[in-house]
Amino acid sequence: MNKIAIIGASGHGKVVADIAKKKGYDTIVFLDDDVSVKRCGNYPVVGNSKQAEELNCDTIVAIGNAKIRQQIQEELIQRGVKIVSLVHPNAVIADDVSLGIGTVVMAAAVINPGAIIGDGVILNTSASVDHDCVVEDYVHVSVGAHVAGTVHIGRSTWIGAGAVVSNNVFICEECVIGAGGVVVKDITESGTYIGIPARKL
Repeated sequence: MNKIAIIGASGHGKVVADIAKKKGYDTIVFLDDDVSVKRCGNYPVVGNSKQAEELNCDTIVAIGNAKIRQQIQEELIQRGVKIVSLVHPNAVIADDVSLGIGTVVMAAAVINPGAIIGDGVILNTSASVDHDCVVEDYVHVSVGAHVAGTVHIGRSTWIGAGAVVSNNVFICEECVIGAGGVVVKDITESGTYIGIPARKL
């Protein structure tokens, strides 16, 4: 039996479940710490995140919040739970790309040669990361966002829907780039940045 447990019974979890199904998992279950949640789409919620070890199967954390995703994933790794990454069959990933554990790459996403993608990253629908980029752990590159070549994105940063990061730019950890924002120069102070060009709120 090819089984996976998805932690986080949410809309994001539904998309991850769809990828898991397309990748050949025949048994898909959810775990969620909200005991009132009993199903996620077509799949049952069978327990909470603390029970992942008992299931003895592949596991992925499908939670949008970077801090919570990191906390749960790292706890599971310490307990010996097998964390996997999932890549949609319609994503395009160059042969030499490095993908960390617990990362999900969604439909129509593109990762070009030389890119290094960390642990627990979300590369969302139709997003792109171009050549020689470094995307650190627990970053989220949102739907339709585009990261040009030789960009470095720090840990736990969120690149909003439709945002664009110009080439050769450094973005420090724990930033939020607002939807539609355009980053054209280095960001060295954590915070929220919006607009064209993106400026700190």
